[in-house]
Amino acid sequence: MDTRKLGFFTLLLCVSTTLVNAEDPYHFFEWKVTYGTMSPLGVPQQVILINDKFPGPVINCTSNNNILVNVFNNLDEPLLLTWNGVQHRKNSWVDGTPGTMCPIQPGTNFTYKFQVKDQIGTYYYFPTTAMHRAAGGIGILQVHSRPLIPVPFDNPADEFAVVLGDWFNKGHKSLKNILDGGKSIGRADGVHINGKSAQVGAAVEPSWTFEAGKIYRFRFCNAGMRTSVNFRFQAHDMKLVEVEGSHIMQNDYMSMDLHVGQCLSVLVAADQPPKDYYLVVSSRFTKQIHSTVAIIRYAGSNIPASHELPPPPVENVPGVAWSINQFRTFKWNLTASAARPNPQGSYHYGQINITRTIKLINSRNYIDGKLRFAFNGVSHIDRPTPLKLSEYFGLADKEFKYNTIPDEPPDDVGKNIQLAPNVLNATYRNFVEIIFENRENTIQSYHLDGYSFFAVAIEPGKWSPEKRKNYNLEDAVSRHNVPVFPGCWAAVMTTLDNAGMWSLRSEMWERFYLGQQLYISVLSPERSLRDEQNLPETQLLCGIVSNLPRPAPYV
Repeated sequence: MDTRKLGFFTLLLCVSTTLVNAEDPYHFFEWKVTYGTMSPLGVPQQVILINDKFPGPVINCTSNNNILVNVFNNLDEPLLLTWNGVQHRKNSWVDGTPGTMCPIQPGTNFTYKFQVKDQIGTYYYFPTTAMHRAAGGIGILQVHSRPLIPVPFDNPADEFAVVLGDWFNKGHKSLKNILDGGKSIGRADGVHINGKSAQVGAAVEPSWTFEAGKIYRFRFCNAGMRTSVNFRFQAHDMKLVEVEGSHIMQNDYMSMDLHVGQCLSVLVAADQPPKDYYLVVSSRFTKQIHSTVAIIRYAGSNIPASHELPPPPVENVPGVAWSINQFRTFKWNLTASAARPNPQGSYHYGQINITRTIKLINSRNYIDGKLRFAFNGVSHIDRPTPLKLSEYFGLADKEFKYNTIPDEPPDDVGKNIQLAPNVLNATYRNFVEIIFENRENTIQSYHLDGYSFFAVAIEPGKWSPEKRKNYNLEDAVSRHNVPVFPGCWAAVMTTLDNAGMWSLRSEMWERFYLGQQLYISVLSPERSLRDEQNLPETQLLCGIVSNLPRPAPYV
């Protein structure tokens, strides 16, 4: 037997022997990551497949389940996968970012083991190495509530996982070469729905089938590179029920904006005359509008869809204002039972004193003629040794300095950019406020690993302390991504109670790759298993820690 498989089955045996006393089920997956040829926009090109699929397999699980994914890297480059939105309580070892993990080398495998602890909702996974995200390796992870915990809507007849995003006809290696050469990758060539694109009237097979009178749940994620999208169903309204792991107060929408990195769930009632209908997806805030469609077919019908499509957001309201207004309609459902920080609605985040304010201003500039992106004038660079590993082995002072980035941006932010590993040293269990201020003319989208945060405000202009009077301190949605519109700021609040090293980043992957990211180091003073898991025995080691003895484990 392949020694890699033997190691995995040995791990399964070890896990199985402990299940007698375990409360939470385990789900085992074996993924083979390979190259393949597909035509998302009609142009054949190399894509990244998982088990010969793009999008990759759906991980379907329940709150508190344990997930083991044995990833075989059959690419010709190192690979990492991250689990966008999964909080990995006390376990940044499997976060899947270059600052936390050594990559899986070509021809080898690694088993991710994590628990979807106290979470429900819609998330997605994708590769963080090189520009692999532009080629695929992406799929959806959907976490259900436990059977005995009621959700605030009836069980749908079926659920559909839908990956949306922009797409480039240049291959991922060409895009990487462009960025390495100091230039921008430019605008995308189109948008796709689950790796496919079609235009109205094209002869394509239906993507989903409805039975009249039933209700269906669509889980959408924008896993693109840089483009916000809008989606809408022909002749059908949507009821928004979940945003990034939070049940929300339910409203009906005719169309929804979905920014890069974000996920949500809608319910759609099959209440129209039986025939075909289009799901329409179009780009937002782009000079050239790209669009695509997919077909929903009512069972037993052979009537084609009408060519008259539902319109994009109303034209007499500027697009940014329309999208901000939609964001403000999202309110957390405080009475819904779910796995979340306050199952009884008792977590009053608005009454907690802020202990630290971190204000981040994004910028772009050139260093030696090459394009870079930054937070507060610092553009992150990765080290050969993942930051988390060098910190755990007591070698942080050899690899990086804490707090290179200031909490308050300098007056001349954006004029000068320095290259450095970008690590903030945070205090365990502090309640922090993070301000994202966007002085550029393009929309931004930011994500924080390891946490959900309360997105309490988005407003035009520049942030100042008196703006706190406009915060939603009662029912802001607990989520892990926030859009920041041109000339606007966004405020989020969270408790840093998850020990580890966590990525805070731009979800626009060109910006991430060229430095608009940082890591938040949250160390527990106790250094105990109560607060953080030990370095797993199976963890890959690289860089300066490759051949070092492992530190004494936490107890």
